[in-house]
Amino acid sequence: MENWLGLLRIHIKRGVNLAIRDTRSSDPYVLLKLGRQKLKTRVVKKNLNPEWNELLTLSVSDPNTPIKLFVYDKDTFSFDDKMGDAEFEIGPFLNALKMRLQGLPDGTIISKAQPTRKNCLAEESRIVFSNGKLVQDLVLRLRNVECGEVELQLQWIDVPTSKGL
Repeated sequence: MENWLGLLRIHIKRGVNLAIRDTRSSDPYVLLKLGRQKLKTRVVKKNLNPEWNELLTLSVSDPNTPIKLFVYDKDTFSFDDKMGDAEFEIGPFLNALKMRLQGLPDGTIISKAQPTRKNCLAEESRIVFSNGKLVQDLVLRLRNVECGEVELQLQWIDVPTSKGL
């Protein structure tokens, strides 16, 4: 932990049009992985458009390591079913943070990322100055599944004992 840069708070907002894994619905939850860290949301019962609205926090030591996101259907008597996965890079967000921007009008767009075949973005992602902080909104298209997207937002937390950006 001596080389960590700070904390990345990930607001897992919601899932959209997730895949059916039970009879008519699913009981989805999200699992985030960064290195050896694993965090997960609560299960939302019988819902293909779940509203998690949860904050998960990861410690970041390597800005080049992508964060992996997995969606699963919770099952009681068998292994949980996969409902897709995605990954996203935090490098552009951390580069925007390094600019140390302050005092900008709310809603000022710092940077944009477009969906490509190489990323999991479902739509344009923007890094925006909001309420005195930089945030990045992402809509990720799930891979290895017939349908589904997950909406989330990134926010950085500077910690005095970290190495910093």
